[in-house]
Amino acid sequence: MQKKWTYKTYEVQEGLKPGSTTFRYFFTVSEKGVKKCNYCVWIKDDALFRFDQSKNFDTIISSRRENWVKWIKEKIDARDFQNRALKFDKTGETEINLSEAGEQVGMD
Repeated sequence: MQKKWTYKTYEVQEGLKPGSTTFRYFFTVSEKGVKKCNYCVWIKDDALFRFDQSKNFDTIISSRRENWVKWIKEKIDARDFQNRALKFDKTGETEINLSEAGEQVGMD
């Protein structure tokens, strides 16, 4: 599933990472065809039940997407174009600034 929408002068393309067996949902923000950043939502397998008992990715997206879009718009309004991820695990939610991470940050 790929969706495209605009906010102010920015284009946002969103969707699940193709072929991933874990929940990785991406929002790519561009302006005039030039990529500004990625915002990601990562849900570890041990936290999926918090969002949907059946762990259905489509159900999770439809129930939480509005909150994630609000998060994206807040970042755009703040002109925060650093690559970021919202990571959910069994203990809660963490926002990770991927632009400041010295190495590639994974789901673990």
